[in-house]
Formats: sequence, C-alpha cells, structure tokens
Amino acid sequence: MADIQRLAKKHQILKPWDIETIVNTFNSLDLDANKGIEQRHLVTAVQKIDPERNYDEVRNALKNVEVSRPGMVELDDYVAVIAALREADAGGKAVGSKPAARAFEGITSDRAYERRTILQSRQNASSAHTINEDEREEFTNHINLALGGDKDIDYRLPIDPHTMQIFDETRDGLILSKLINYSTPDTIDERVLNRGRKLSPFQITENNNVVINSAKAIGCSVVNIGSQDLAEGREHLILGLIWQIIKIGLFANIDIKLHPELYRLLEDGETLEDFLKLPADAILLRWFNYHLAAAGWGRRVANFSGDIKDSENYIVLLSQLVPSQCSRDALHERDPTERAELMLQGADRIGCRRYVSPKTVVNGNPKLNLAFVAHLFNTHPCLEPLEESADHAELDDFLFRDEYDREARAFALWLNSLGVDPFVNYLFEDIKDGLVLLQAFDKVFPGSVNWRKINTRRPMMRFKQIENTNTAVDIGKDHRFSLVGIQGADITDGVPTLVLAIVWQLMRANIVQTLASLSTDGREVTDRDMIDWANRTAAAGGSSATRIRSFSDPSLASARFLLDVLNGMKPGIVDPQLVATGASDDDLKLNAKYAISIARKLGATIFLLPEDIVEVKPKMILTFIGSLMAIAHNR
Repeated sequence: MADIQRLAKKHQILKPWDIETIVNTFNSLDLDANKGIEQRHLVTAVQKIDPERNYDEVRNALKNVEVSRPGMVELDDYVAVIAALREADAGGKAVGSKPAARAFEGITSDRAYERRTILQSRQNASSAHTINEDEREEFTNHINLALGGDKDIDYRLPIDPHTMQIFDETRDGLILSKLINYSTPDTIDERVLNRGRKLSPFQITENNNVVINSAKAIGCSVVNIGSQDLAEGREHLILGLIWQIIKIGLFANIDIKLHPELYRLLEDGETLEDFLKLPADAILLRWFNYHLAAAGWGRRVANFSGDIKDSENYIVLLSQLVPSQCSRDALHERDPTERAELMLQGADRIGCRRYVSPKTVVNGNPKLNLAFVAHLFNTHPCLEPLEESADHAELDDFLFRDEYDREARAFALWLNSLGVDPFVNYLFEDIKDGLVLLQAFDKVFPGSVNWRKINTRRPMMRFKQIENTNTAVDIGKDHRFSLVGIQGADITDGVPTLVLAIVWQLMRANIVQTLASLSTDGREVTDRDMIDWANRTAAAGGSSATRIRSFSDPSLASARFLLDVLNGMKPGIVDPQLVATGASDDDLKLNAKYAISIARKLGATIFLLPEDIVEVKPKMILTFIGSLMAIAHNR
C-alpha cells in the first residue's frame, strides 16, 4: 500500500487503482533477485498493461527515465515508463514523435523526411541527428540473415527491422563483434568475448572495446565513436558503424588479386597502376558499365542514385548476367515502382534480392543501391577468365609483388585513426600530394606545418605535389627522422620502401610521444625501455621465464610472451587452457589471434595481423608493445 501511495503522488497522471494494477502486474513477472527485469523484456511487460504499445513508443519513454540499474527495470522505472506514455497520450503527442521543424541535416522534402527519424539529444535539446529508416531496416535484415543460427545470439534474432530494436540489441557489443567477423573473418578471436544474457557494465565495456578497436583494424573510421557510445545505444553512430562494417565485407572481394579478370575493365590507354587507384565503388561502376556495353545498351551509370532510379539499367544488367532467369520484359512497364518490383523479382530468382526495395530503388538511396550492386558482383561477376598473353605481363608482376602489402595496410589504418582527410585506401597513391602526410605530421607534432605555405587545392599539378612532399620530408628531418636519400618526389612517385620509411618513423614517433606524455618525467621512451617494460610485465603475469632481447627475438613467434605481457597487465585475462603449446603454424597463429583480441579488449588500438607476430615483424611488434605500454601507463 505504501508503494501505491508513494507512486500515485509521484505520477499524478495515474490513478491509485491504475498503479495497483501496474504493481501487481510487475510483481507477477519473472523478476531477478533484486526485483527487476531485463530492459529487453520491457515492451512485453508494458503491453500487459497497454496492449497496443509498440516497441519504439516504449523505448522512447524509457529514454526519459533514470533507471535504477543499467540494463534493468525495477518497479519504479516500470511505473515511470507507463506514466510517461500516458502523459504523452494526454498531450496528444506520441512519445518520441518527430518535431515539426524539418531543417535537420539538409532534409527539405516531405519524402526524405518521412523516411528519417530525428533523434534529439537528452542532454542538449538543440542537438539532433537523423537516421534513415530504410537503411536501418535493410541493415537489420542483413544482420538477421548473416548472423541467424549463431549459438551466442540466436535467441535475440530476428530483430524487428521496423523498430529501433537494433540499437538496443547492439549495446553489449556481441552482435557487432559477430558482424565484424562475418564481414572480415577471423578479425576477432571470439574466445575473448563476454557472453551471456546478463552482462555487467564492465563486461559490456570490454566487448565494446573489442568492437571499436577491431573496427579500426579492418578500416572503419571510428574517430568520434567510443565504447560508451555503443553501450548507450547512440543510434546515428551505431547505424554509421554498421554500414561501414557491411560495406567493408561487400568490398572485400573487389580485388584484382582475387579476381584477375577485373583486368578486362581497364579502358584504352589505362595502365594497371591507374586502375588500382580506383576505389571499390568506382570499380563497381566500371563493372556495371562493362556489362551494359556488352549488352548493346546505350546508357551508362555514373552513380548509385539518379542513374538507377528508373530500374532500366538494372534490368539490362540482370538480363546480361543471367539471361536464363532475367529478361528485359520489365522495360515495358510504365510505372517506376512496379518496374522496380519486376526487376527485383528477377534478382530474387538468382538469389540476389538484398539491400533494396522498390521504394529505395525509385528514391535512389545511394548506400543501399551500392550494396545491391556489390552483392551482384560478389555472386555473379560474369567476367571471362583471362587467357595467357604477353599483354598481361604487368598484371602477373603485380600478382606476385605483395611484399609491402601488410606494412602498407597497417600504416594506412594508423593514418586513418588520426582522422586524416581523405580516408586512406591505397597508401602509395593517397599520400602522393603530401596533404595526408602533412596532416599526420601536424597531429603528431602540433604546429609543425605552416598551412599558409601548403598547396591544398585539388586536383594538384605534379610540381605542387612535390612542393608539399618536400615540406613533409623537411619536417621529418627537423624531428630527427632518418631520411637520407629520400626526396619529396619519391613520395609523390609512390616508391614503396621510401614511403614506408617516412610513415613508419612518423608512426613510431607517435607511439614514443604518447608514452613520454604518460611517463612521470616526460623522458623520451626508447626501444630498450619498451623491451624492459615488456619483460617485467611478462614476468609478473607469465608462467614461463621467457625474456626477449629485441623486437626480432625468435621466441615472439609463438605469441606466448605477448600473452604473458597481457596477463601481467591484468591477471586472469588470459585463459591458459586456450593457449596452444604446439609449434605448428596453426598453433602459432591461434595464439597470435588470441593475443591481438585480448589487447583490443583492454582498449589497445592494434593494427598488426597474426601473421606479423608469427613471422616476427619487428616494426609491427613494436607497435603492439607500445600500444600495451600506453594502456598500462594510462591506468
């Protein structure tokens, strides 16, 4: 009775007899030892009182309630949610309904507005973000299809694509971790993930650390996203991250090493080097147009929005890819939406009805149409294999020249982690005008670049590019980089060894600088300091007496020393039952994967691959130890 009187006084929208019913209903639920229910069961619980309430109404009401325990709902919270829903009804406005003003992020048309949800910040009423509902729906469908049957999360699937449920289900990091591994297999050693239906806030933070640092490692731009943003269900940030992860998976096979027949897409007079500079979406457009030309069709596509809205180019593409299943009959349909539906029925017959609907085709959603075309390429590339020919000599040379790939990949990911613009996809090409390199210098050594003297307007003539890269070399020399024999022209020309030399020294300087800023005396940290720290930490956490003399010590190949270091940083984080003791390549790689994922779980940004540890790449191992040392010093 006391509870009813107290709650009635607090929530005057509810009558005492209403509250009595609510209290009795709540007490009849499957409560935990502290008399609460998980938030994921709240919608069902509210519907026992108000059967017509939908997921998003309840979710938005909950946002205005300060819950007693993270992830849980207790009696007071339950009553507060129902009271908030009733207050919204009394005011004639649905909880979380869209505000009248439409001038958010360039939304000006009714059509665009209708398919967006405007999210207002709880902390700042004037701050708002938008999400595209079509994208939320299709990305949720992708997750349901890709992750269905996974033993750790199957009980949470399928997620309703028509609600905001996806943002609640991704809070604990499990679904996002699984999605990363679906897009880029083996990125995360799932043995390090915290699993279960009830995770503590600390366990959720650990999982989200793995998500954020693994997303960086596969090439996502996560400069303004932290583990707390995921735990709080920040919708616009989560949706953007999901898109990046999906896109990376879709683009993974658009690679001439995997599809040498992409060589057929080179245009007259174009070199392989020029073709390799194209981003994946440009290669997809080239592939699309190649098939349109082969079909004798007069039109071409230059984008994934306006040029595909009428579905005609799609209809011709599908009929060219699989003529036995897809015809051009749909071209005779006059209504654009009906034409799009007929086109998608053809796509369905070849197993490719994914990512788009008739509406998103007609509206020209660029992300979803890009995903659709990438899926078509991945399932039906339909490019004839190359024949033996001397004309393909440059391709043969490229396919066997991969000695710089892993270092270039790691350095590109590191540059992107600094927030450089534009995003670095192909290291040797994307830094040739010096601007990305100068941005990196300015972030590592603030104030080192006099931007008034830098050429910034693109496109840029070669001599202006060299002026910029010469400036970068000069700044490096000012900071005691070893750049003997390196000139700006070498960077502009993309000479691999010299480009890697300057970027590596810049990356190392960043690590050393970070460590110096965290030390008590501010002294510059040397390689010897890092090795000594690693040996001391390993001794504290390891079962063996292994010590390393340098970052090229052969014993590093097994990764057991690195696992000892990690266990020294946080005793118990390494499960000894999961450490392989054999010396086979599979055992070594398994340990390396385990070490990398644990490091990310601790919050370290790691760019090396398991192969870098197994092959004992000194530069990459230095970055690993340096990142761990920075985490330890920052605690």
